Parts: sequence; structure tokens; C-alpha cells
Amino acid sequence: MNFLTILPLAVVMVAGTQLVVAVFLASSDRPRAASLGFLAGAGLVVAAGVTVGWLLTRLVGGLVADAKAVAGKVDRGPAIDLVVLALLVILAVLIWLRRNRSGPPRWLGSIERADPRQTLRLGALLFVVTPTDDLTMATVGATVARHNLPWWHLVPFVLLTVLLLALPLLALLLLGDRAARALARMREWAEGHAWIVNEIVIAFFAVLTVLDLIRSG
Repeated sequence: MNFLTILPLAVVMVAGTQLVVAVFLASSDRPRAASLGFLAGAGLVVAAGVTVGWLLTRLVGGLVADAKAVAGKVDRGPAIDLVVLALLVILAVLIWLRRNRSGPPRWLGSIERADPRQTLRLGALLFVVTPTDDLTMATVGATVARHNLPWWHLVPFVLLTVLLLALPLLALLLLGDRAARALARMREWAEGHAWIVNEIVIAFFAVLTVLDLIRSG
């Protein structure tokens, strides 16, 4: 497994409220400044979240390996695979339970005139308090650490997450006044169909994890 395998989980990170907020900010009074602040806050939290998952997995995995070395066993991979699989199951259940929560958040109108510092805090807070994002970041960090990949393998995931969030702003910059229709369609998709794509991505990643577990067994 390499860093390309975890990239689809970036869709899970942004599909839903996060993309709806990004679309709204691209349509606000100060779309460029507000969107850039939001992207910065989101990028910082995602980078920190996957790094924490990576570090904790390496730390715990190292302790387990040291303990098992005494008994002549040093393979910690299957244990990490089981943890990742459990996180994926919880993530899939949460997305299923929240699938009918359509429509924009009630507080969305209050950020129409937000400055970059406010949207930076919003981007950071939104990813911190969303359980599905927390679980996804933990899964990504643990998976990279489980395969003994260096930290930089997390960077493409962070960049792709930010790029997906930047799609509304890019549409605005490229299409100008014609972006309104594209943004409306993007928002409609995020509100109504994002959960289906999320479940497919999670199922795909769960299959890969199970295959790793079988091979290591």
C-alpha cells in the first residue's frame, strides 16, 4: 500500500457540510478572502489530525512490538489493521445515520460577511468537531504508520482535501459570473448524494484493509 491508496478518503473529509460551507463562502461578499481563510484553517487541522494519528500509531505500535519481541513475535500489522477496520465500520455507521440530514446548517447565514480570520477559525473548528472527519484522519494516519511509510506520505492526502474544498473558489475564479449555476449544483450534490459516495469509498478502503489482514495472517 502507498499514499495513493488513502487519497479517496479525502472525499469523505469534504463531502457534506464542509463542501456546502465552501460553496457558501465562494458566494459571499468577500469570496476570495473568506475562502482562503477557510482553506487555511481546514488545511492546518487536517495536517495536524493525520500527523497525530500517524505518531500515536507509531508510538503504540513500537511499544507493542517491544513487548512481543520478548515472546518472539514482532508483527504489529494485524492489530493495526483491526483498529483501522473498526474505525471504518464506525465511520460508515455514522455516515449512514446522518444521511438524511439535508439542507445547510442553521448558522450558515451568520458568516456571509465573515473576514478571513473568522473563516480560518471556522475551517479549523468544523473539522475538529465533525466526528466523521476525526475518524477519517485517525484512519489515514494509522494506515500510513501501519505500513511503515514516512510522514510525507500524508502530505498528498492533506493537499487533495484542501483542493477539493477549493473547487467552489476555483469555479468562481474560472467561470466568473457563470459560476453561480455550477456552485448551486455542487451544493445540491453535497447535500443530497455525498453520503453515497462516502460509503462507497469507505467500503473500498475496508476491502483493502481486509486484504492486508489476510495477507499478514
